[in-house]
Amino acid sequence: MRRWGAAAFVAASLVGGVLLPAVPAAAVHGGVPGDFNGDGYRDAVLPAPGANVSGNEAAGAVVVLYGSASGLSTSRRRTITQNTAGVPGVSEAYDRFGAATATADLNRDGYADLVVGSPYEDTPKGTDSGAVTVLWGSRSGLTSGTDLPSPSGSTLHYGEDMAALSLGAGARTRVAVAGPDASVYFSGPFSRKGTFGSAVSNDNTASTLSVALGDLNGDGVPDPASATDRMSGLSGGDVYANPAYGNELTGNGLVVASGDINGDGYADLVAGDPDEPGKAGVDGASGGRVLVWYGSATGIRTDAAPAQITQNTAGVPGASEKGDDFGGSLTVADLNRDGLADIVVGSPYEDLARSRAGQVTVVPGRRSGALGTGSYSFSQDTAGVPGAAETDDFFGTTVSVGDIDKDGRPELFVGAAGENGSTGAVWVFPGGASRPTAAGSRVITANAVGLTQHSGTLLGGEGLLWVI
Repeated sequence: MRRWGAAAFVAASLVGGVLLPAVPAAAVHGGVPGDFNGDGYRDAVLPAPGANVSGNEAAGAVVVLYGSASGLSTSRRRTITQNTAGVPGVSEAYDRFGAATATADLNRDGYADLVVGSPYEDTPKGTDSGAVTVLWGSRSGLTSGTDLPSPSGSTLHYGEDMAALSLGAGARTRVAVAGPDASVYFSGPFSRKGTFGSAVSNDNTASTLSVALGDLNGDGVPDPASATDRMSGLSGGDVYANPAYGNELTGNGLVVASGDINGDGYADLVAGDPDEPGKAGVDGASGGRVLVWYGSATGIRTDAAPAQITQNTAGVPGASEKGDDFGGSLTVADLNRDGLADIVVGSPYEDLARSRAGQVTVVPGRRSGALGTGSYSFSQDTAGVPGAAETDDFFGTTVSVGDIDKDGRPELFVGAAGENGSTGAVWVFPGGASRPTAAGSRVITANAVGLTQHSGTLLGGEGLLWVI
């Protein structure tokens, strides 16, 4: 396995046949836009887990850019840290506040809420035990927060990945939190006072690296899914549609996401498996792959064979090359407004004019037939995209989708953690008539949002770069 800046990290250890992630661990998903102030426009979330705060290195921050009819302006922003009034805790070195984020209206008051992970927070449960904070939306935006504590008495890197989904009141609203020792699943009702309906800790699927929520069986309740860190000798880790020992699906992966790709009313599960094959012809695909399991009235069977997408799949741009890490980041959303969710895939190690410059590919959903037709890609070498592909930019570190100008055409957000000496940057691709376009795209740098340190800010998030 590769390690980005490996000399700075501690070697992984083997626990129960599962490789625990090296330190720092992953924080898989990009920040999803949400309407935090209730003005009808979604607001962009730009995590910066490496940001220095009050002299504390990598304490972490989250920058919110408010949406409007004219899009985003870096002058209309709010930067939130653990030193911000109303936010629990205190900014300390290497907390990495903002390492993972998730968005949903948890208390059903009409304002989106932001869930923020600090996987290296020291708490009474131990060093680097981690913490999860809910920042509550209001007419004034995100102004207060409460902790979402794990029921476990001893945690490690709690909050390294998260998912949130609200499909209705009570248990139809859920939050999933990943950590190496256990995954935790919270059910509503949630309140601004920090209360919630229930919390279940799953410690029998060790080393959970990524979590997702989706209604896989159509009953109106979000179902949990997860991927573990690498299994010994295989590409990726185990993937679960119903996380419990013995429920492993056929196939591997390191990151999961969910959405209705074929329009049958059931959410489908998607996993990114960016590793090179552990056993040729047995698992994985050279250059990386994405796997899709389709939901049904009975959910997803453990023996269901997934569909596979690589850069060698018909209709997908490029070609599978060793080390591309296709599937290194992932989100699922309807970008072309046809009622079908599309798969957005990052290949942060893709070689273009420069090594490891990175690329993002969109695979449209289809009601029938093989996925791949109509796929398209973006990189910094795409005409109209600001900047230029440079070595170790890692364009595609994170990906997310949201309509921030309320024109009904979702924007695509792409993070590149290695840009500008690892200060990071986020590209915004405006929604077009049938898909996001490079024309009119813009880049938001750390300096543009007031984060002026010279390296390591990681604006946009760190994704799986610490792992792949």
